[in-house]
Amino acid sequence: MKPVILAEKPSQAKAYADAFSVKRHEGYIEILPSPIFPEGAFITWGIGHLVELKEPKAYDPKWNRWSLASLPILPERYEFQVAKGKSKQFTIVKKLIKSTDTVINACDVDREGSNIFYSIYNQTGARGKNIKRLWINSLEIDEVRKGFANLQNNQKDLLMYEEARARQISDWLVGMNASRLYSLLLKEQGIQDVFPIGRVQSPTLYLIYQRHMEIENFVSEPFYEIEAVFTAEHGSYKGKTKAKEPKREIIQALLAKHGIQPNSPGIVTSIVTQDKRIPPPQLHSLSTLQATANRLWKISPANVLKAMQGLYEKKLVTYPRTDSRHITPNEFAYIVGQVEDYQRLINQPFPIASRSPKKRYVDSSKVQEHYAIIPTKKIPSPSVIAKLSPMERNLYEEIVRTTLGMFHTDYLYTETKVTTDVNGLLFFTTGKTEVDKGWKALFVRSSNEKEKEEPTLPPLTEKEQVSSKIEIKEGKTTPPKPYTEGQLIAMMKTCGKLIEDKGETEILKEVEGLGTEATRSGIIETLKKHSYIQVTKNIVSITDKGRVLCQAIEGNLLSSPSMTAKWENYLRKIGNGDGSQDRFLGSIAKFIYSLINETPSQLKNKNITIKLPPREPSSKYARFKLEPIAPCPKCGQGSIVARKNFYGCTNYKNGCTQTFNGFFLKKKITPSQIKLLCTKGMTNIIKGFEAENGQKFDAKLALEEGKVKLEFK
Repeated sequence: MKPVILAEKPSQAKAYADAFSVKRHEGYIEILPSPIFPEGAFITWGIGHLVELKEPKAYDPKWNRWSLASLPILPERYEFQVAKGKSKQFTIVKKLIKSTDTVINACDVDREGSNIFYSIYNQTGARGKNIKRLWINSLEIDEVRKGFANLQNNQKDLLMYEEARARQISDWLVGMNASRLYSLLLKEQGIQDVFPIGRVQSPTLYLIYQRHMEIENFVSEPFYEIEAVFTAEHGSYKGKTKAKEPKREIIQALLAKHGIQPNSPGIVTSIVTQDKRIPPPQLHSLSTLQATANRLWKISPANVLKAMQGLYEKKLVTYPRTDSRHITPNEFAYIVGQVEDYQRLINQPFPIASRSPKKRYVDSSKVQEHYAIIPTKKIPSPSVIAKLSPMERNLYEEIVRTTLGMFHTDYLYTETKVTTDVNGLLFFTTGKTEVDKGWKALFVRSSNEKEKEEPTLPPLTEKEQVSSKIEIKEGKTTPPKPYTEGQLIAMMKTCGKLIEDKGETEILKEVEGLGTEATRSGIIETLKKHSYIQVTKNIVSITDKGRVLCQAIEGNLLSSPSMTAKWENYLRKIGNGDGSQDRFLGSIAKFIYSLINETPSQLKNKNITIKLPPREPSSKYARFKLEPIAPCPKCGQGSIVARKNFYGCTNYKNGCTQTFNGFFLKKKITPSQIKLLCTKGMTNIIKGFEAENGQKFDAKLALEEGKVKLEFK
């Protein structure tokens, strides 16, 4: 039998197909017989998640309506369904999997990829198939062929699926219960809105809120310092004392104590010079690349991930959703073998400092599922580079430059510390002299920001007399700055530094903070989508709606990064085979019970004074929900208005059953077309209807006896 290869999405399937001779069919690709697949094989694909958890109402009708009395939502078992609009592709996948004895999981090599594969496989009802795992980090043709020739068993894959499924269900449980609970309780306090809550997104939002409150409550205070401009034989330099006082009088008294006038002369009492070096930066993980791209080009983390996925599918970079900053000797071998080719790519040749691997970059013990993001063996031609978008090109060159840094010299500079004595009061100066730009020369073109350099000092000698211009400088303390999106990614990864409890800090450090490399940008996008945060000119600010939620969950575990970290820690145990999904979901259920029991009294004691504006309908045709589209053609008394997925009569409570589906043969029906149906009985020609066989055609819609029919005249 021909094995069936299941890819995560069509573009991934196409990348696999590029490594073989193939025939294309609707919904799948046929691999012709080859040394790797003597009988041939079939490649098919999901469209991301073909299968999803059922809605609460599918388990119990009482969960269809939002009410406190119906909580908690805790099904005895969790059921899945084919996602809306994806049944056609699922049917193709199911037929292929049922017809074979070997199925190859070729979804992304991470927990989510494992979850997508097994959720689809289990939904097909297939049992007893021989399941293999494709485990590759690059979509290059030779890597794809090598991966299929050396398939792995699914032992590790199954554990990753168990972990991902536990995470998926726990997120669903927290979201369904906490969102309803807080939305309903806040509604009782007169706050009319829906407040989606997530296991990871809520503590992330609370950290943003904490920074917002620090800025809002910050009281700027003046301070006074003594600054001098000294003029020596070969030039001038600045110096400061260590005195920094809240009152000018204290500084004035200090100057008087030493008998210092604005032009009191000084003497250089100490010159200490030290040679320093900075090694090249480590290789990029996804989060460091997202933070760098956001700092340099103001690209959002979500767009960085999207562009990186495109570069990965173009076979130019290795797997992007990685948290590692190291590679193994295998990757180093091909990079060092064509290092000159990478130099030519960015038009920056330099002498290779060393061709030996260094532990700073090459360390197999620090590579788990994936290694750091590096360029693939494929050296793109100038025409390929020219076809990249500006964002893709910037990111690709950043990865190439960082990878080349392994072979460059350290950045060398000399730091000089000068002490100048004026009547016994010491002034201090630090200067920096660049000796060798080293690896920093690689980034001159890719960086649009100027580096903050220490001032260059003139030649000085000890005991040299200098003239002075001394004055009191006034300054003000400044509040912390709001996060940029790039800083938010870094904060999510290192938020353990913000926690006082040492034990919790260690857990956060172990699980690398909130979320994962693959999910952090999505969490930020979710916070935007729910109108909890806004991003203006790359600055993240919290909205009134976000503040309401944070005030509501303040002091609760939902606002605690450490709670999420503890859960994440146990999830990883499941992935390592040391934990139980049932035990984990049991702890989630206990948390939900305590949340339902304790939150009502907690919220009653909180004075949430923020008033939110009335909710605006989110539909593309929202304005039609506020006014009638047309008189009802059936009862003549009500009006047709837009609902969520259909159009209906406002007189439905009195028995009118006139409705119109929001879609007809996969074509969305607009309010203006509904108006024509109700008033004229027929629409204009509508383009793009799709028959069951996939063929598209144009036609009018006509209304006959309350039902919509096609009209081809």
